[in-house]
Amino acid sequence: MWGRAMLMVVAVAVASCSDEQLHLGRGINLFSRYGYLSISMRVVPRNDTDLEWIFREPTVDIFRSAMNTSLQTPLQASTEMTNSASPVFHGDFHMEFCDNLRQLLQAYFRDFTFERLDKPWRAFTASWSRAAVARHLGIRSSYVTGQHCYVLVRVSRHRESAKLGTASKDLELDEAVEQEVDNVQVGNAASVIEFVRNFGSDSIASYATGNSLYQVFVYNPPIYRSIKDRLRTQGVSNLSNVELASLFSPWSAEHIGEIQAASGNATVEEWATENLRIHFYLFTYTSLLKLHQNGNLLRKLDSLLGNEALLQLNLRMLSPAFKDSIKQQWFHEVIDNYLKLWEVNM
Repeated sequence: MWGRAMLMVVAVAVASCSDEQLHLGRGINLFSRYGYLSISMRVVPRNDTDLEWIFREPTVDIFRSAMNTSLQTPLQASTEMTNSASPVFHGDFHMEFCDNLRQLLQAYFRDFTFERLDKPWRAFTASWSRAAVARHLGIRSSYVTGQHCYVLVRVSRHRESAKLGTASKDLELDEAVEQEVDNVQVGNAASVIEFVRNFGSDSIASYATGNSLYQVFVYNPPIYRSIKDRLRTQGVSNLSNVELASLFSPWSAEHIGEIQAASGNATVEEWATENLRIHFYLFTYTSLLKLHQNGNLLRKLDSLLGNEALLQLNLRMLSPAFKDSIKQQWFHEVIDNYLKLWEVNM
């Protein structure tokens, strides 16, 4: 039932996002804060008490009436999480097996896709120190290096989502953007950089906001492979609660990370600490696995996870702004070269 990435979708509620900068079709300069995007996008817990913002990366209008082309469609409800007649949690629950730290960071940012960027998670994490990686993942810094494997467990509650309903190439450009497009000269990289400085390299094609609880389990490689193979062949539905508790307990795991909220909401994290505590033989610890088929806990969590963090973001390059195919190809070439430089040097 659960493979490498085990996902059970329940529902997505739709509304309009209140963050002024987070709108469909708006341009964003990916280079201005590459490696530091977690400063301007609330994707991991932060050392602040202001939960009023989700997205404050500067953006600029590119298209005329882009918002009028948006589609906001809720997903169909599912009852798999509780085996009940009606869903009690509107969101998704997934578990992902990660052979190393790189895969763990990739898994955390799985729903962030940036066109022509092979490693989009690096746009957030390239600047993170070992201590920062450990803090953001909720694990001890000693488990960030060395031979360790990881399992990421996450429960997400989507509150708002939006997707551009019209292809960027079919949207009408803002007049100022059209003028800047005319100023781009093939063979002149500086003219492309000037365009990016004024209007960005990408535009927002879709996003989802809400909040999530996540937890990282750390294993030594042999035990990790054994658990991974067992869940792949048997599935979680064929395991008893005792067996499941054993696989994700200090009995099997080298280290169990803290349960953290993507928004850093202390109230939600305190609720998790108090209500997701498990007693397994001599061990007492907190685990998101306690939510498995527990309708009462899921129902409470459903109301606690508000609209406080960015859960998904899809950026598309602004190349459709260039109707001339030769200019568009030159734009791609310059941007690709800069992306490679950033990925190598950060």
